[in-house]
Amino acid sequence: MMTLRIASSDDLAILTRLNAIVHDAHVRHRPDLFVSTPSRDSLEALLIRQLSDPDTTFLIAETTPDGNALGYAMARVATRHGNALIAPDSVISLEQIAVDPSASRKGVGSALLDAVRDIGRAAGCRRLVTNVWDFNEGALSFYQASGLRPMSRMLDQGL
Repeated sequence: MMTLRIASSDDLAILTRLNAIVHDAHVRHRPDLFVSTPSRDSLEALLIRQLSDPDTTFLIAETTPDGNALGYAMARVATRHGNALIAPDSVISLEQIAVDPSASRKGVGSALLDAVRDIGRAAGCRRLVTNVWDFNEGALSFYQASGLRPMSRMLDQGL
């Protein structure tokens, strides 16, 4: 059985391990943008800052009763103030999601995504948004199967 819970600073080791799943893929595909081996101290400092942000929530999926971590998601409530051209908006932004390869295709990612949606609804958000790297076809397929649709594209060119 799987449960979801909100992460705390006591979960740094879990978050660091699960973050490596996503980070390693980013490094493989875009070594020009991602630090190949982030220092443990700097990664933990980053996670502590993110954990202390009141607009950010980390969720951990784990098995019960042993507490084996299967995946995590980091989501942030973001409010955009409107202007003459753009309507005001409040969204839940899925910043990161990672599932342990041993738990892939077992509903962990879907459970985390559903929980992020629930957090957004409770915060009064109108939409869920996320970014997907072009190389990450598995994530893109997962999100599209979960009902998300492309919204914009960011293009890149080295100079």
